[in-house]
Amino acid sequence: MPAADSSALDDEVLITRVADRDSSALEQLYDRYARIVYATAIRMLGNAELAEDIVQETFWRVWRRSASFAIGRGQVAGWIFGIAHNLCIDELRRQRSRPTTAQNEHEEQAMLDQPDAQSDVVSAAIERERRRIILQALAQIPPEQREVLELAYFRGLSQSEIAQRLNSPIGTVKTRTRLALQKMRDLLHNQKIGADDLHD
Repeated sequence: MPAADSSALDDEVLITRVADRDSSALEQLYDRYARIVYATAIRMLGNAELAEDIVQETFWRVWRRSASFAIGRGQVAGWIFGIAHNLCIDELRRQRSRPTTAQNEHEEQAMLDQPDAQSDVVSAAIERERRRIILQALAQIPPEQREVLELAYFRGLSQSEIAQRLNSPIGTVKTRTRLALQKMRDLLHNQKIGADDLHD
């Protein structure tokens, strides 16, 4: 019990720092929960590429919505997994709306069992435009920073795994990640991404 309580308190400290725009705190939350988010997405979607997208999107939303997290009203981990779960459900709905056959009965039932909020055409159009702007911003950061960010958010690698893959010191990986996140935050702020997402 003491260890669990300490971890919960540590998560709350980290999310408070994220709300203050501390990218290193986001990195720590990512290192702690990205693998579990990925595993959840794989289990729900059965597709590695989609699961990687869910990880990336989940932590972008954690970054943008951190100020809305109410300390003491729930666990940070549960909030993060809730974001990931909702993103997976949205993807299942998108798959259901396409003129293709459901992959299996379990996935089809999962789609049918979910309440149908946020599935209107306007929301889908806004989501596509937001993703386009994010990808454009990603293309504007230096290649070495972009590479680290893509390995983390699209491939689900931890910072130590990235360091091993790139044959670079982990300190270099952390620095590049921090600079990349800061650059992305500035670019997305200029594009007005984030503020309108806080309540969707």
